[in-house]
Amino acid sequence: MSIATVRTELELRLVVPGGPSLPVLADMRYAADDPWAVRVAFQTGGEGDGIVEWMFARQLLTDGVSGTVGEGDIRVWPAMSGGERVINLAMASPSGSALFEIDRDDLVAFLQQTYLAVPTGCEGDAVDLDAELALLLKD
Repeated sequence: MSIATVRTELELRLVVPGGPSLPVLADMRYAADDPWAVRVAFQTGGEGDGIVEWMFARQLLTDGVSGTVGEGDIRVWPAMSGGERVINLAMASPSGSALFEIDRDDLVAFLQQTYLAVPTGCEGDAVDLDAELALLLKD
């Protein structure tokens, strides 16, 4: 089976309280060999080492397109910003927190491609559970 990968680069907006939002490039990646997850690599500046990667449940992003979801470290919800439909992505870690706005249509287009790669309900078919279990139980 070939491993399907869906990848896009999006310009997110970092919401800065009391100031203008800042553009941040994000590389979004989905791979069929990890069918429940979406990885997002944020470019934080610097040469090569200015990248921070987060992993989200694909379903969390999908559900966040139409309603508020998540609790704790990651929350996602739809909103309007300057007359545009956006998806808010709030993230928190021990080192700080951030709120990003993602263009709704760009995120939906990315998610649609992931569901073409691995449809809802077929995630388990894309993973060799016996091989994964063998790796976990290996001495």
